Amino acid sequence: MAQSEAFDRREQVTEPSTAEEASRLYAMSVEMADRVSARRGLANQFYLSIETLLLGVPAFLGLNSSAPGLDPLRATLLAAIGVVVSAAWWLQLRSYRQLNTAKFEVILKMEVDHFHIHPFTDEWNSLKKDRVAGWRGRYAELGTIERVVPIVFLLANIFVGLWAWL
Repeated sequence: MAQSEAFDRREQVTEPSTAEEASRLYAMSVEMADRVSARRGLANQFYLSIETLLLGVPAFLGLNSSAPGLDPLRATLLAAIGVVVSAAWWLQLRSYRQLNTAKFEVILKMEVDHFHIHPFTDEWNSLKKDRVAGWRGRYAELGTIERVVPIVFLLANIFVGLWAWL
């Protein structure tokens, strides 16, 4: 098929209405935001597994009297790898958070500009105003909790690296 024939066929396709196009783009944007969140969850599982292994090996060898001990140099090497993994984890989480923030800004704007109902806007406003009894003044975002975990592992790895020399 010649290029001009393909161009002519595209011109024959009727353009969807603005509301139809907005609905399609909205659905696609929500799906993409969900996929980013799913990838973020898988990344968390991956890093948590690596950190558990890196901290578990020295702990197992140190507590198991029948296993050969782990010399300080190897324990420090595992701890240093753990520090690097923790830092990479934290940076990747920051990147995912920035990406999701941008995606939800677009989704919220689309809700306001094109629809009479605003499910994500309403959900977020509800979470921000409702106090969680016995916890804290407002909703604790998962991103806040996620950012603490790599830092805890980073500190644990530093502790293990220093403890190996004592």
